[in-house]
Amino acid sequence: MMIHYLTVHPETYVDSIMQLSGTRALRAVEGVDWASAAMATPTNVATLEEEGFDPGDLSGAGANDLVLAVRAEVQDAVDAALEAGEQALFAARGGGSAEASLPPATTLDEALRRQPDSTVAVVSVPGDYAALEAHKALSAGLHVLLFSDNVPVEDEIALKDRAVELGLLVMGPGAGTAMLGGTCLGFANVVAPGRVAVVAAAGTGAQEVATLLDRWGVGISQVVGLGGRDLGARVAGRMAIAAVGGLAADEGTDAILLVSKPPDVDVAREVLAAAGDTPLVAALIGVPEDFEAPPGVTVTRTLEAGAVAMARIAGASEPDVTSGLVEEVRTTAARLPERRTLVRGLFSGGTLCYESLVVLADALGDVHSNTPLREGLGLPAPAGAHTCLDLGEEEFTKGRPHPMIDPQARLELLRATGADPDVAAIVLDVVLGYGAHDDPAAELAPECARIVADGGPAIVIHVLGTDQDPQNRERQRAAFVDAGCLVTATGARASLAAAALARREPEIAARAL
Repeated sequence: MMIHYLTVHPETYVDSIMQLSGTRALRAVEGVDWASAAMATPTNVATLEEEGFDPGDLSGAGANDLVLAVRAEVQDAVDAALEAGEQALFAARGGGSAEASLPPATTLDEALRRQPDSTVAVVSVPGDYAALEAHKALSAGLHVLLFSDNVPVEDEIALKDRAVELGLLVMGPGAGTAMLGGTCLGFANVVAPGRVAVVAAAGTGAQEVATLLDRWGVGISQVVGLGGRDLGARVAGRMAIAAVGGLAADEGTDAILLVSKPPDVDVAREVLAAAGDTPLVAALIGVPEDFEAPPGVTVTRTLEAGAVAMARIAGASEPDVTSGLVEEVRTTAARLPERRTLVRGLFSGGTLCYESLVVLADALGDVHSNTPLREGLGLPAPAGAHTCLDLGEEEFTKGRPHPMIDPQARLELLRATGADPDVAAIVLDVVLGYGAHDDPAAELAPECARIVADGGPAIVIHVLGTDQDPQNRERQRAAFVDAGCLVTATGARASLAAAALARREPEIAARAL
C-alpha cells in the first residue's frame, strides 16, 4: 500500500520555476514513487486526484496556496522528501542579509520598494492572472518577461500594443529565455558579451544559436524572447518589430539574428524590414525554400545554418561542424543489424524538436510527431514510421517537471525505445544553463551506456550549452562519449547523423544545410 501525503502552505505563492525545482527535489529522494510541488489551482488539484490523492484534504485551498504531495511506500521516504522539497523551495528566503530574511514580497509595489532600481519584471503566474500582472508591471515602467503560458491571444495583443506605446518590451507569453544587459532570465546560458543580438520566438532556438556563436568566438549583446505567436498573423510581429527596430538603433549591437518557426509571410517581411541597414540573419526553421527575403537579409531553414551565417558576418573563422562525423557514423553503422532502420527523437527542447523534424524530413521523408510539420503526420504513428517527440509539451509535463529540469520522463521513454529492435538511432538533446538540471549526464548517460552495451540502437547526442554554464558543456559531452554515444556539434548535425545511420549512408551526416 502506498502512502499518499499532502501538506499545504497557505498564502505561499512560488512561481513555476520554483515549483519545478521543488518537485525535482521531492522526487529525487529514494523510495518516492511520485511527488509534486504545485499551487492548488483547479487543474493541479485534478491532477492530484488522478494520482490517487484525496481532494478533500485540500478543502479550502486555492491558487495562492502551495501544496507538497508525496506518494511513497514508507513514511521515512515521505518525511525525507518533504524536508528536501521545503529546503529547495524555501532555503533561499532565509539567512544572510536582513533583506534576505524578509518574507517574500506579495505585491509588485512591495517588490519595487525593496528593489527600486529594477527594470524588468518576470511574470510567472497561472495564465488567468498573467495579463493583469503584466499590465501592472508596464504601468510601473518595467519591461516584462511573461513566462506564463495559456494567455489568450487577445490579451497578448493588448499587452504588446501598450508596451510599444510605452517604449517597453513584453517578452512572451510563454517566453522562457532572455538575456538583457548580461543578466540571464529563465532558461539561459552563460555566453561572452559581444555585438550580435538574438531575437527569438523560440526559447531553445535562442539558446542554440547563442551558444553556437559563443563557441565560435562571437559574443552576444542581448537575447530578446518574443513568445511563440508573435510572428503569426494575429499578433503580427508587434514585439519582433519593436525589438528588431530597437536593436538596430542600439550602439552596442552590430548585427541581429532572428529565430522562429515559419512565420506569416507578410509579417516576416515587415519584421525583417525593421532592421534597416543593420545586418540581419533570419533562421526561420523549415521556411519554404522559395521565401523571398528583403535585400541584405540572409534567410536560413535551420538554426545551425543561421548561426553559421551570422558567424561569417561577424568575421569569425568558418565553423567546422562535421569534423570526423562521417567516419564516426560509418563505424557506428557497421554494428547495427540490418533490420534497424528507424529514427526516434526524444527532445526536451521544442524548437530543437521542430528543427529535427525539418532535417529528418529532408533526409528520410515523413516523420511523425506530437508537434507535426503538417496535417497527417501526428500521433499515433503508423508501424514503421520515424518519430520525434517534444517531451516539453503538456501531455508529457502534466503533473511532472519539464524534461530540461527532471530527466525521469525521458529516461522511461529512452528505456522503452532502446528495447525496440527496429530502431537504428535515438536522438537526444541535452540542454544546459540556468534553470536546467544540474547534471543531466549523470542521469542519462548510464542508461545510454546500457543500451549501447546491450547491442541496442545508436544514441546520438547534442549538448546545448557552454563551458561556462554551471554544468560545463565539455564535461557533459565527455560523459556521453564515455557512454558510447555519438556526440555532435549542433542539433541539426545530430539529426543528420541519425538519418545517416538509418539509411547506412554516412555522407548524409555532412550534408550542407
